[in-house]
Amino acid sequence: MSVQLVEGEAFAWKRTPSSAPEESLRVAQIIEDVRVRKDEALLHWTEQLDGIERVTGMPFDLRVPVTALKDAYEQTPAETIEALRAAAKRIRAYHEAQWPEDFTLYGEHGEQMGMVWRPIRRVGVYAPGGRGAYPSTVLMDVIPAQVAGVSSIALASPPGPDGLPHRDVLAAAHLLGIDEVYRIGGAQAVAAFAYGTQSVLRVDKIVGPGNLYVALAKRQVMGDVGIDSIAGPSEVFIVADEHANPRFVAADMLAQAEHDTEAGAVCVSTSEKLLAAVQVELDRQLTDLPRAQIARAALSRWGALVHVEHLEQAMDILNDVAPEHVELLMDDADAWLPYISRAGAVFLGHYTPEPVGDYYAGSNHVLPTHGSARYASGLGVHDFLRRMSVVAYNRETLRSHAAHIVTLARAESLEAHARAVLVREEENLDGN
Repeated sequence: MSVQLVEGEAFAWKRTPSSAPEESLRVAQIIEDVRVRKDEALLHWTEQLDGIERVTGMPFDLRVPVTALKDAYEQTPAETIEALRAAAKRIRAYHEAQWPEDFTLYGEHGEQMGMVWRPIRRVGVYAPGGRGAYPSTVLMDVIPAQVAGVSSIALASPPGPDGLPHRDVLAAAHLLGIDEVYRIGGAQAVAAFAYGTQSVLRVDKIVGPGNLYVALAKRQVMGDVGIDSIAGPSEVFIVADEHANPRFVAADMLAQAEHDTEAGAVCVSTSEKLLAAVQVELDRQLTDLPRAQIARAALSRWGALVHVEHLEQAMDILNDVAPEHVELLMDDADAWLPYISRAGAVFLGHYTPEPVGDYYAGSNHVLPTHGSARYASGLGVHDFLRRMSVVAYNRETLRSHAAHIVTLARAESLEAHARAVLVREEENLDGN
C-alpha cells in the first residue's frame, strides 16, 4: 500500500468530529425513550440492538449478578489477571501522586480565603464492547475515581452472545471491587446513567470511550450530567530523527491504525531515507497483521509520512495538530519536550512505544482526541473531584471592605447586594 508522502508545508491533518445527522437523530430518540419509559426502554433497545432475549430465551436482568463477576475473574487466564493486577498497582500509584492540596490564604484584615476539594458522589463508567473488549480501560476509568474517593461507581458494558459483557471486562471490574455492573451498551447506557431508571440510579458524571453512538449520546446529555470528553478515533504523531529504526516507526503507526478505520498515524522526519524505509516496513508488517484490513483503510485515509527541513518545523506542525499521542523517536528526545505545548501524552525515546501508556506505565490512556489537546487533558484524579471556594470574614474585616463592595454592587445596579453588606454595618453602628 502507499501512505501519502508530503512536504511539511503541504501537510494538513484537521480531524474534526463528524456531525453524523442521521445517527444523532437516532441517538436523540433512544435517549428520550429511556427518559420516558426507563427500564422498559432499556430492555427494548437491548433486545433490538443486541438481540439478547432472542439469544438467551429467558427474561433479562439488566444488572450483572455478582456471581457472574466472580466467575469471570476465576475463568480469566492467570497471566491476564496477573498483568491486570500489576498494571492496576502502577496506575493507582501514578494517580495517587495527582491528589491536589487544599489551601487557605489569610488577608491583612483577618479574612480567610481558601479552596477545598471534594469527590463527586456517583460516577458511571462505560466500557466498550463490540469489536473488542478493553479491560485496560476499566482500570483507567475506575482507579482515578477510586483514588479521588468517589463512593459510588457503576459500570455499563454491552452484552455479548451469552448475555454478559466480555469476560475480561467483568474480571477487571471484580479485581477493582466494582460489583454494580450493567449489561447495557450504546446510547441507551449513557441515557440510563444520565437520567436514571428503575434499575439504574442516575450518576453525576459519565466517563469512558465508546463507539459513535456513545460519543453522540454523551454530547447530547452533557449539561444534564458531567462527561469526561467526546472521544474520537485514536491517533499517533511520531517525530523521528535520522537514527530512528524504521521497523519501530512502522510498528507504532500500525499499533494505532489497527484500532479503527478512522484511526490516524503520522510520522514526521527530516530524513527522506527514513520515511522511504518506513513505507517499505509498513507494507512488510501488514502482510501478517490480523487486523490488516482495518489498518490499511486507516492509513489510506489518515496516514502520512511528512518530510520537514528541520525539527523545529516538526514541532510547529505537532503543536498545530495537538494530537492525542506523541512519540519522539529521537536520540535526544528529552531536549525536545519543552517545545511541545499541545498533546495528550508524550512518549520519549526509541524504547517508549505508545502501548506502554495504553497498558502498563501507569499514566492514563483516556486522552483528548481530534485536536482537543489544545484545551483539554487526559483523564485524572482531578476529573472526579470538585473544588469549592471557602471564604470567612469577621465583623472588622467586613467593615474595612464594605465601601468597595457597596460601590461595585451599585455600579452593577444590584442594590440588594449592597444592602446585604450595609445591614451589617448598621448592626455595628447600633452596637448589636
